Amino acid sequence: MKDAKLLEMFGLRDENAIAQAEAKYGAYCRRVAMNILGDYRDAEECVSDAMLSAWNSIPPAAPKNLGAYIAKLARNSALDKLDARRAAKRGSGSAETALSELAELASLVGDPAEEAEKRELARAIGDFASGLKPHKRRVFEARYARFEPVGTIAAHTGRSEENVRVMLSRMRSQLKEYLVKRGFIV
Repeated sequence: MKDAKLLEMFGLRDENAIAQAEAKYGAYCRRVAMNILGDYRDAEECVSDAMLSAWNSIPPAAPKNLGAYIAKLARNSALDKLDARRAAKRGSGSAETALSELAELASLVGDPAEEAEKRELARAIGDFASGLKPHKRRVFEARYARFEPVGTIAAHTGRSEENVRVMLSRMRSQLKEYLVKRGFIV
Protein backbone atom coordinates (compact mmCIF):
# COMPACT_ATOMS: atom_id res chain seq x y z
CA MET A 1 0.00 0.00 0.00
CA LYS A 2 1.32 3.45 -0.88
CA ASP A 3 2.14 5.96 1.82
CA ALA A 4 -0.35 8.47 0.41
CA LYS A 5 -3.17 5.95 0.91
CA LEU A 6 -1.95 5.17 4.44
CA LEU A 7 -1.84 8.88 5.29
CA GLU A 8 -5.36 9.25 3.92
CA MET A 9 -6.52 6.33 6.10
CA PHE A 10 -4.89 7.91 9.16
CA GLY A 11 -6.56 11.21 8.29
CA LEU A 12 -9.95 9.52 8.04
CA ARG A 13 -9.27 7.78 11.40
CA ASP A 14 -9.58 4.37 9.75
CA GLU A 15 -8.30 1.91 12.36
CA ASN A 16 -7.07 -0.37 9.57
CA ALA A 17 -4.33 2.23 8.97
CA ILE A 18 -2.44 0.96 12.02
CA ALA A 19 -2.52 -2.63 10.81
CA GLN A 20 -1.44 -1.61 7.30
CA ALA A 21 1.38 0.57 8.65
CA GLU A 22 2.48 -2.29 10.92
CA ALA A 23 2.49 -4.68 7.97
CA LYS A 24 4.54 -2.29 5.84
CA TYR A 25 6.97 -0.82 8.39
CA GLY A 26 6.79 -3.06 11.47
CA ALA A 27 9.79 -5.24 10.64
CA TYR A 28 11.99 -2.22 9.94
CA CYS A 29 10.91 -0.52 13.17
CA ARG A 30 11.51 -3.72 15.15
CA ARG A 31 15.05 -3.90 13.75
CA VAL A 32 15.72 -0.29 14.75
CA ALA A 33 14.38 -0.91 18.27
CA MET A 34 16.28 -4.22 18.56
CA ASN A 35 19.53 -2.46 17.64
CA ILE A 36 18.96 -0.12 20.57
CA LEU A 37 17.46 -2.44 23.17
CA GLY A 38 18.57 -5.96 22.28
CA ASP A 39 15.30 -7.39 23.62
CA TYR A 40 12.57 -8.63 21.27
CA ARG A 41 9.65 -8.01 23.64
CA ASP A 42 10.79 -4.47 24.36
CA ALA A 43 11.28 -3.88 20.63
CA GLU A 44 7.73 -5.13 19.96
CA GLU A 45 6.42 -2.74 22.60
CA CYS A 46 8.30 0.13 20.95
CA VAL A 47 6.72 -0.71 17.58
CA SER A 48 3.29 -0.71 19.20
CA ASP A 49 4.08 2.61 20.86
CA ALA A 50 5.22 4.01 17.51
CA MET A 51 2.00 2.94 15.80
CA LEU A 52 -0.07 4.52 18.58
CA SER A 53 2.01 7.71 18.36
CA ALA A 54 1.46 7.79 14.60
CA TRP A 55 -2.28 7.35 15.15
CA ASN A 56 -2.30 10.21 17.65
CA SER A 57 -0.15 12.57 15.58
CA ILE A 58 -1.53 12.02 12.04
CA PRO A 59 -3.33 14.37 11.47
CA PRO A 60 -2.24 17.12 11.95
CA ALA A 61 1.23 15.80 11.07
CA ALA A 62 1.57 14.79 7.43
CA PRO A 63 5.08 13.40 7.10
CA LYS A 64 6.71 13.39 3.68
CA ASN A 65 8.26 9.99 4.39
CA LEU A 66 5.88 7.88 6.47
CA GLY A 67 8.38 5.03 6.93
CA ALA A 68 11.07 7.34 8.30
CA TYR A 69 8.49 9.07 10.51
CA ILE A 70 7.27 5.82 12.06
CA ALA A 71 10.85 4.54 12.43
CA LYS A 72 11.75 7.77 14.23
CA LEU A 73 8.82 7.26 16.59
CA ALA A 74 10.00 3.69 17.26
CA ARG A 75 13.60 4.84 17.77
CA ASN A 76 12.47 7.55 20.21
CA SER A 77 10.38 5.03 22.11
CA ALA A 78 13.35 2.66 22.31
CA LEU A 79 15.66 5.43 23.50
CA ASP A 80 13.11 6.38 26.17
CA LYS A 81 12.94 2.76 27.27
CA LEU A 82 16.74 2.59 27.33
CA ASP A 83 16.89 5.71 29.49
CA ALA A 84 14.37 4.15 31.86
CA ARG A 85 16.54 1.06 32.26
CA ARG A 86 19.61 3.13 33.17
CA ALA A 87 21.78 0.11 32.56
CA ALA A 88 23.02 -1.83 29.56
CA LYS A 89 22.66 -5.17 31.35
CA ARG A 90 19.84 -6.36 29.09
CA GLY A 91 20.81 -4.40 25.97
CA SER A 92 23.40 -5.00 23.33
CA GLY A 93 25.26 -1.81 24.13
CA SER A 94 25.25 -0.65 20.50
CA ALA A 95 23.11 2.40 21.18
CA GLU A 96 25.19 3.53 24.15
CA THR A 97 28.39 3.20 22.15
CA ALA A 98 27.00 5.02 19.11
CA LEU A 99 25.55 7.82 21.22
CA SER A 100 28.75 8.22 23.20
CA GLU A 101 30.73 8.49 19.96
CA LEU A 102 28.63 11.48 18.87
CA ALA A 103 28.21 12.94 22.36
CA GLU A 104 31.92 13.72 22.45
CA LEU A 105 31.45 16.17 19.60
CA ALA A 106 29.06 18.79 20.89
CA SER A 107 28.48 20.28 24.28
CA LEU A 108 24.82 20.76 23.40
CA VAL A 109 24.00 17.05 23.51
CA GLY A 110 22.12 16.20 26.68
CA ASP A 111 21.25 19.79 27.69
CA PRO A 112 17.44 19.68 28.02
CA ALA A 113 17.15 23.43 28.65
CA GLU A 114 18.41 24.24 25.16
CA GLU A 115 15.75 22.69 22.91
CA ALA A 116 16.21 25.24 20.12
CA GLU A 117 19.95 24.66 20.05
CA LYS A 118 19.44 20.90 20.04
CA ARG A 119 17.16 21.24 17.02
CA GLU A 120 19.81 23.39 15.35
CA LEU A 121 22.44 20.76 16.14
CA ALA A 122 20.22 18.00 14.74
CA ARG A 123 19.66 20.04 11.59
CA ALA A 124 23.42 20.62 11.24
CA ILE A 125 24.15 16.90 11.64
CA GLY A 126 21.46 16.14 9.05
CA ASP A 127 22.98 18.67 6.66
CA PHE A 128 26.40 17.12 7.20
CA ALA A 129 25.05 13.63 6.47
CA SER A 130 23.27 14.89 3.34
CA GLY A 131 26.60 16.17 2.03
CA LEU A 132 28.33 12.80 2.36
CA LYS A 133 28.85 10.48 -0.59
CA PRO A 134 26.02 7.91 -0.74
CA HIS A 135 28.10 4.96 0.52
CA LYS A 136 29.42 7.00 3.45
CA ARG A 137 25.96 8.39 4.23
CA ARG A 138 24.58 4.83 4.41
CA VAL A 139 27.28 3.86 6.90
CA PHE A 140 26.77 7.05 8.95
CA GLU A 141 22.99 6.60 9.08
CA ALA A 142 23.25 2.89 9.86
CA ARG A 143 25.42 3.65 12.86
CA TYR A 144 23.94 6.88 14.20
CA ALA A 145 20.29 6.72 13.12
CA ARG A 146 19.59 2.98 13.34
CA PHE A 147 22.34 2.16 15.88
CA GLU A 148 23.50 -0.86 13.94
CA PRO A 149 26.61 -2.58 15.29
CA VAL A 150 29.83 -2.12 13.34
CA GLY A 151 29.85 -5.83 12.43
CA THR A 152 26.39 -5.60 10.88
CA ILE A 153 27.34 -2.51 8.90
CA ALA A 154 30.49 -4.26 7.67
CA ALA A 155 28.49 -7.30 6.57
CA HIS A 156 25.92 -5.19 4.72
CA THR A 157 28.52 -3.05 2.96
CA GLY A 158 31.06 -5.75 2.16
CA ARG A 159 33.76 -3.93 4.14
CA SER A 160 35.87 -5.12 7.03
CA GLU A 161 34.90 -4.08 10.54
CA GLU A 162 38.17 -2.18 10.85
CA ASN A 163 37.43 -0.31 7.61
CA VAL A 164 33.98 0.67 8.94
CA ARG A 165 35.49 1.81 12.27
CA VAL A 166 38.06 3.95 10.46
CA MET A 167 35.39 5.37 8.15
CA LEU A 168 33.20 6.27 11.13
CA SER A 169 36.14 7.82 12.97
CA ARG A 170 37.01 9.99 9.97
CA MET A 171 33.40 11.02 9.52
CA ARG A 172 33.20 12.03 13.21
CA SER A 173 36.33 14.15 12.72
CA GLN A 174 34.80 15.74 9.64
CA LEU A 175 31.56 16.31 11.55
CA LYS A 176 33.51 17.97 14.37
CA GLU A 177 35.13 20.37 11.90
CA TYR A 178 31.76 20.99 10.23
CA LEU A 179 30.13 21.84 13.57
CA VAL A 180 32.97 24.11 14.68
CA LYS A 181 32.70 26.07 11.41
CA ARG A 182 29.00 26.56 12.14
CA GLY A 183 29.66 27.95 15.60
CA PHE A 184 28.96 24.92 17.79
CA ILE A 185 31.15 24.43 20.84
CA VAL A 186 32.93 21.11 20.51
